[in-house]
Amino acid sequence: MDPAAAAPVQGEADMPDDGGHKLQTVGNEQIEDGSSARHDRPALTAFLADARSEEALRDGLIDFVTEELDIRRGGVRAAVAAMQKQATPRVLIVDVSGEDQPLTALGDLSHVVEPDVCVLVVGDINNADFYREVTRGLGAADYLPKPLSRDKVSRHFGSFVLGQAPSSEGMLGGRAIAITGVRGGVGSTTIAVNLSWHFGVWMRRHTVLLDPDLHLGMAAFLLNIQPGPGLRMALEAPERIDALLAERAAQPAADRLHVLAGEEKVALQPSHAPGSAGRLLEALRRRYNFIVADVPFAPVPVYRDLLDLVDQRVLVMEPTLAAVRDTLRLLALPAGHGQSQRAVVVLNRVGVPGGLTRRQVEDALKMKVDVAIPDLPRQIGTAATLGEPAMANSTGFRTGILELTRQVGGQRLLDSASDAAAAAAVANAKKSRFKLSFLGRRK
Repeated sequence: MDPAAAAPVQGEADMPDDGGHKLQTVGNEQIEDGSSARHDRPALTAFLADARSEEALRDGLIDFVTEELDIRRGGVRAAVAAMQKQATPRVLIVDVSGEDQPLTALGDLSHVVEPDVCVLVVGDINNADFYREVTRGLGAADYLPKPLSRDKVSRHFGSFVLGQAPSSEGMLGGRAIAITGVRGGVGSTTIAVNLSWHFGVWMRRHTVLLDPDLHLGMAAFLLNIQPGPGLRMALEAPERIDALLAERAAQPAADRLHVLAGEEKVALQPSHAPGSAGRLLEALRRRYNFIVADVPFAPVPVYRDLLDLVDQRVLVMEPTLAAVRDTLRLLALPAGHGQSQRAVVVLNRVGVPGGLTRRQVEDALKMKVDVAIPDLPRQIGTAATLGEPAMANSTGFRTGILELTRQVGGQRLLDSASDAAAAAAVANAKKSRFKLSFLGRRK
């Protein structure tokens, strides 16, 4: 269908494309027609150039679709060839990696798809100019640079697959991540400490490590930090919480890494006021890029509130049958507010004597674990004794933390200052009120 032949709608903004056709936009509103309701039209088809991206796409969209995903190996040229012979899906995902002229290829694609298709693009170019050309210039719904992760796919592509406009809720402010051991002693605190160290020290993001266990918390201890009374006071009187109080209550472990923890007498029972976890997270988001919370799973209201309010849950298990059972139980917990995907599963201590193999664990879970970390008792023990991060002197542990970072960090993690500037430009572009459609009306 040539959109130029469509009847004009009041308020349309027309933009000619290279082929003389026009891209139609009606503010931010959807234009309802019968095309998306046709029974012969697939819901989603994807063309991806590599297996890793395919796996990330499947994992990221599994909670957004009710039918088998149609993912094919190939790039944008394969998509052009296929769309010449078959019905256009409602959502089309194409890979422009390795394409000498990706914009030209996307232009060719625009001539063989129906006007109201929602096109999502992935590729290996990571700069703001290319993002603008793909989204503002050609009218694709969104563009994600590789490498893809399950988190990035679900947060950026999920709403489009559901046929909804992307929500800005949760996009502003710091990203909160809860690290929870499925049972005691599985190493969740060690992982939380090292993840926060990676964010704050190695990647130079403003980061706070939150340990809400006021009696037996170990996060401050593992970084050789003396906790203060600020966290207890904040949880008891949430009306006093603001960004300044939250920052003053946290103890510095490095220039851009703070630790917010407590060490109260065992006989003292702090009274956590209702809503204190939400107020605390709200204040921390205004001050820090990342909040890494070491949240035990226990019948304590503030722990459950934190699990419901963070952006991403991470479950840490060890290779035992008991840990498998508890992991399955915690995976069944309802998603919290704003959480668009299941928890990330970390299998710690792979290879521990007497433990299950990784394959046995995955067979029992009926899913692949997202991150695997080898058993490193000497390195972990030495790091705990010295009060320093284990990843500083252990390649195996560092590799696991880097993979976890990729899984939970999303678009906030870029490798250079130039990339960070590009990310800021992309964020500004996304806030634009003017949204073009891909050769017509974007769903």
